[in-house]
Amino acid sequence: MTVARLVHTATLLPSGRVLIAGGTQAPGTLADAELYDPATGTFAATGSMTEPRDLDTATLLTSGKVLIAGDRGASAELYEPAAGSFTVTGSMSVERFAHAATLLPNGEVLLAGGNSGATFLASADLYDPATGAFTATGSMTTMRVQPTATLLQNGKVLIAGGFGDNGWLASAELYDPTAGTFAATGSMTTTRSDCTATLLQNGKVLIAGGDGLAVSLASAELYQ
Repeated sequence: MTVARLVHTATLLPSGRVLIAGGTQAPGTLADAELYDPATGTFAATGSMTEPRDLDTATLLTSGKVLIAGDRGASAELYEPAAGSFTVTGSMSVERFAHAATLLPNGEVLLAGGNSGATFLASADLYDPATGAFTATGSMTTMRVQPTATLLQNGKVLIAGGFGDNGWLASAELYDPTAGTFAATGSMTTTRSDCTATLLQNGKVLIAGGDGLAVSLASAELYQ
């Protein structure tokens, strides 16, 4: 890459290129972004974000733009691939970082949990690309930092694991976009934060690795 970075975002664009934005490089947080071109195997700088961000989320919208939201604030912005530029969009209802973001079937984006300052969050927002506005939606049953969020084949979102006021979490819940509510579902076999969750072709979700009680995990499990 053109810049060393960690805890950044990476988003596959419709063109096949990958947008890599923000992150941390000691001693501070980055606003710059770059594009990876698989045809040439090279990275090149693109426009910079309107502010430095790390522990944020980047979500590809149906329009081809990328919604980048969060960090130590409530602000958000859009990346326009055709122009290679970032512009400010609406702000979330609350400051959040280390949250989860999921594109819903209707084109809106669910942003759930995370930190707000030193406070763990159970709240969630919906971003509407048509208006550029965020609105609060139902709150999770549990406060979660760095959970996973996976869009299921039935249109619901599985939110699993993370870290809360009482430590590492094994619990999981489902967000129903039609009702705008969260409801508990089966718990994982072990506590996990910073794990991955991948929707498989058979509709199950593979949840792998992560941090469990301050121990790195090699285990994996399936949600069905």
